Amino acid sequence: MIRDSEQHLLEQLIASPKLPQYAQQLQAVLAREVLKRQDFYNQISEDDKAEFINGEIILHSPVRLRHNTASGNLYRLLSSYVIAYDLGYVGHEKIMVSLTRNDYEPDVCYFAKNTASQFQPDQMRFPAPDLAVEVVSKSTEANDRGIKFADYAAHGVQEYWIIDPEAETVEQYQLEEGEYVLQVKAKTGTIESTTVAGFIIPIRAIFDETVSREALRMLLRG
Repeated sequence: MIRDSEQHLLEQLIASPKLPQYAQQLQAVLAREVLKRQDFYNQISEDDKAEFINGEIILHSPVRLRHNTASGNLYRLLSSYVIAYDLGYVGHEKIMVSLTRNDYEPDVCYFAKNTASQFQPDQMRFPAPDLAVEVVSKSTEANDRGIKFADYAAHGVQEYWIIDPEAETVEQYQLEEGEYVLQVKAKTGTIESTTVAGFIIPIRAIFDETVSREALRMLLRG
């Protein structure tokens, strides 16, 4: 869905006598991006943590322990639950999500069973997930809250979580009429997925391994 501000800009471009020149410039930019993106695919390996965003290759540095703890705890809880109830597939960190223009590697992502059933063992690029989770850091927060926020919404990712491991908070967004609407922003209490039926965990289970272990026992106890 195009926002009002974007629609206004589009209308201005259409009304401009320079529209043909703008169109040529945009086509040239996109053509260069296609070539650069293909080089990106040819160069990266399974060992790389990399993304392709608006024509630029983004290489990620090693993460801090608190970041790895948060993403690891959530991945174990979600993947264990999804496997136990045969609900689809959960990816962690190096699952490359290829959208129209950009390629991202969410910290955690969930694909419903009807989508996941079509995956192949050697597959390295994946469609938009049903749930995407990003654990922010100082180097990634601008993209996590900016281009990824907009791009995930534009490609129908139904649920988006942003986890801040320093503040120990979780923000949960639900897609409504093409826009993300904040459902939860909290440090404590519980959070319930809107795309993974029945997945409810204490927010502290993402940051505290003791709480995480107990939450896992409760999830699998059913």
